[in-house]
Amino acid sequence: MKTLDSYTVPDFTKLWNQMPYGMLVLSPEGYVTGWQGELENWFLFKESDIIRKHLSDVLPLIFSSYESFLRIGQEYWETQIRTPSFSLRGEWKRYIEGGIHTADFLVLRRDEQYFELENIFDTSFDEILVTDGEGRILRAGPKSEQLYGKTVEELLGMKTTDLAELGGFTPSLTPEIIERRTKVSGIQVTANGKKLYVIGNPVCNPDGSIHRIIFNSREYEEVELLRQRLETTESLLDAYRIELEKLKQNKEETQPDMVVLSPEMQQIYQLAERMAHVDSTILIIGESGVGKGMIAQRVHRSSHRHDKNFVHINCGALPETLIESELFGYEKGAFTGANTAKKGVLEIADGGTVFLDEIGEVPINVQVKLLQFLQDNTFRRLGGNQLMTVNTRIIAATNQDLRKRIMEGRFREDLFYRLHVIPISVPPLRRRQEEIPALIQHFAARFAKKYGLVKSFHEDAIELLTAYDWPGNVRELENMVERLIVTSEGNQVLPHHLPVGIVKDGDEYRVAPVVKVKGLCPLKQAVEEVEKQLLSMAYEKYENTYRCAEVLKVNQSTVVRKLNKYLGTGKGESI
Repeated sequence: MKTLDSYTVPDFTKLWNQMPYGMLVLSPEGYVTGWQGELENWFLFKESDIIRKHLSDVLPLIFSSYESFLRIGQEYWETQIRTPSFSLRGEWKRYIEGGIHTADFLVLRRDEQYFELENIFDTSFDEILVTDGEGRILRAGPKSEQLYGKTVEELLGMKTTDLAELGGFTPSLTPEIIERRTKVSGIQVTANGKKLYVIGNPVCNPDGSIHRIIFNSREYEEVELLRQRLETTESLLDAYRIELEKLKQNKEETQPDMVVLSPEMQQIYQLAERMAHVDSTILIIGESGVGKGMIAQRVHRSSHRHDKNFVHINCGALPETLIESELFGYEKGAFTGANTAKKGVLEIADGGTVFLDEIGEVPINVQVKLLQFLQDNTFRRLGGNQLMTVNTRIIAATNQDLRKRIMEGRFREDLFYRLHVIPISVPPLRRRQEEIPALIQHFAARFAKKYGLVKSFHEDAIELLTAYDWPGNVRELENMVERLIVTSEGNQVLPHHLPVGIVKDGDEYRVAPVVKVKGLCPLKQAVEEVEKQLLSMAYEKYENTYRCAEVLKVNQSTVVRKLNKYLGTGKGESI
């Protein structure tokens, strides 16, 4: 082992004076016997001015902290000294030599961040009380003085259990916090008769022992008022949601249904009408935007439930953690923030219909409860034990392949068969293009009424819109018609008003056909009909067979002959 041959003992007094600390030494009777470090700069006393004087006469601010230290009766105690311009943190230490109490030390250091924290602490709306692991008060503020009828100086060093015994408040939460080592909340009554809602949070050391306990208190009347306001707000939200659904239904009832022209859609709507009179579960399958919601509403309005609520829930738009409470409701205390019980949509729609859109997005754990409801119309609220029974019809919809999700383990097979009692498959708009012109006129009329902009669609624009694939289906078409009504100039929507993505297919432009075939007929008859219309149109415009031949790019004699053939008026006799 290496040892040092010689060394120089530093002057510890000089060393101490170079450090950002201050040290106060007191006799057991409270007289100043040591004044070192930064104390002179902080309190503007020279050592000669303060030595041998009693602390209470020269520094009453520090003496108040010293009294708390004496009252505690321990050999070590943390404290803070606050002045109008800065804050000091430090520790009192009792010095015992040979079993005799010979001096007390206070070591202080300046802490600007702690000063800022003190300001936040004192201006907090809630009362904040800090104790050590045994419940001895280390920090109290002006709010504590108001509540407990004692000054901060009197509170510091006092155990909360002793304060409770003296009538400062009742009961004390500290024993329960120390025993359980976890957050505890409760109601306390203070010396001035106020009721407090108190939460005590322990701060533990790495070994599990409690280092600090932080108490937050707020007057119970304020908490109760907030709770009542929350309950009122939630009740109003439920009422508003019901009213909005009713208004939405009334508005939709005054508007024409979806345009149904294709044989396939006519069969679907006929099936929906028939299924409205029974309560079997319906699963509507189709791409996004095809009108699954309209079909669900049609079923509801045609059923005996039409005067009850129709509630539309988009399962894909809700976070997984909220779907269960949204569907089934929850009881008071079911989770943090559940200060009152709340009905779910299954209860709100009792006697009516719930439309579960994007049913494939429902989490597996919620699928179990939904399956039970479909089996016997019963469920339990989140956090509740009471079995609820309601008479609510379920109509579900999806744009996903549920059989594939079953294979992936993301959808229950038994739930699928419960939903798949009456499947309705809605074709995409590209498979029923004959409805597009009528839909365009339908939406144009709606937006004309909404915006006061009456515009027609040129037949070439309609042809181009009809030729488009519409991956977003009816919803995309509706949005496009609204866009064209609002943004196009003039009283007519023309082909050049259409977006490039609709007018252009890849690198080639779609061209509206000059000749429109509206039905099947023999080819010879079709050719003759086109010739007749072209000749008639040309002669009415130019009234000269030579000019007609030039425009139609045929011989003048051909024009004369065909005019005599089709019109038979002798217009073509003069050559």
